[in-house]
Amino acid sequence: MSTPISDEDLKEILDRCNAATPGPWVSYIEGRDHTSGSDFIMTGTIEKRGNDIELSGATQADQDFIAHARQDVLRLVAEIQRLKQLLSR
Repeated sequence: MSTPISDEDLKEILDRCNAATPGPWVSYIEGRDHTSGSDFIMTGTIEKRGNDIELSGATQADQDFIAHARQDVLRLVAEIQRLKQLLSR
């Protein structure tokens, strides 16, 4: 069984997420999502786009996971905080 995630653990996870390039991150796979160029992760929004991230040695599944993690981590931490708040009542 794993150790419970402390409030300090959650803060450290959020700090790492907030220090990363702003999201959303979207995975683009050549042949699946566009027709020419390489696989990459687009960062930011149309209005405020960041630098693309290109990975070396990653599978397409790895790239999709990494791109989704930018958004998923924030959602998971928010849900953990919500549940901890419910349990403390």
